[in-house]
Amino acid sequence: MSDPGAVKRALITGITGQDGSYLAELLLSKGYEVHGIIRRSSSFSTSRIEHLYRDPHDAGPRLVLHHGDLADTGSLRAILDRARPAEVYNLGAQSHVRVSFEMPEHTVDTAGMGTLRLLEAVRAADWPIRFYQAGSSEMFGLVAERPQTETTPFRPQSPYAAAKVLAHWLTVQAREGYGVFACNGILFNHESPRRGETFVTRKITRAVAAIVAGQQQRLHLGNLDAARDWGYAKEYVEAMWLMLQQPTPDDFVVATGEMHTVREFLEVAFRLVGLDWRAYVEEDPRYHRPNEVPELCGDASRAKRILGWQPTVRFPGLVRLMVEADLAAAGVPDALITERDA
Repeated sequence: MSDPGAVKRALITGITGQDGSYLAELLLSKGYEVHGIIRRSSSFSTSRIEHLYRDPHDAGPRLVLHHGDLADTGSLRAILDRARPAEVYNLGAQSHVRVSFEMPEHTVDTAGMGTLRLLEAVRAADWPIRFYQAGSSEMFGLVAERPQTETTPFRPQSPYAAAKVLAHWLTVQAREGYGVFACNGILFNHESPRRGETFVTRKITRAVAAIVAGQQQRLHLGNLDAARDWGYAKEYVEAMWLMLQQPTPDDFVVATGEMHTVREFLEVAFRLVGLDWRAYVEEDPRYHRPNEVPELCGDASRAKRILGWQPTVRFPGLVRLMVEADLAAAGVPDALITERDA
């Protein structure tokens, strides 16, 4: 059995991603020993967490990485046995919606079946584990109501969303059928300077920086009228942690309650550097999804009431911090101007 006096340990799948890196930072700041699962690869993919490494001989919270895969049950069970975490955060998956149409089997295997494998490993452990499953607003799909809450029916419109729905109900089943402390976080779109470069928000802010630096002339995007509820990823991972600190497990929507279109994101981002987005952006049918989800907007009132969580970074501030980061990375930080002067 686990030593009750030992440092609290957490295990994160998807630790090298945007959310995983912010969650690792948060947990380390709270004194956790953080374990992460990474896949073996011919190239390094740990750039988002390299600043978290420390000498293993130093005192204080540590980050420990394990090679494993959500497609490999044996590796998951072996890692759990080695790490013996009190909390498991399942953030790993093929998480790009557009890519899920091109790689549906891989997407369902990692996001859906991967959750089942991990839950089974958690259930077989001989010590108590609290489990967090990363859900997605994409599960709501063609929404039945606005805004979406924890009771809004799911109508998934992509392999990714369908896989997340599977993972959601597997998590509920583990909780209700086997008594696992298991929570679903239904997170609406959340962005940051660490967002993957193929996601629309980061494509926009990187393009703004590249255009200012004279390295790019045009930006091709899909549906500009798609409307989303965008928040700041660094704040959203705190909601994940809060869910596992409650006396009883439950499911929560995490969102800002504000909806903005891709077109609005473009307007704010380009205005920050004094440019008119319409001179640089083309809508390209190649980037449209086979099934479009026109709008998503969440109601996080339960998270506010029960968890005490609420967002502080709103849409304009989120766009600004992403543009600032990409301008700095492109070597043109002084190009940013105030919206008032734009």
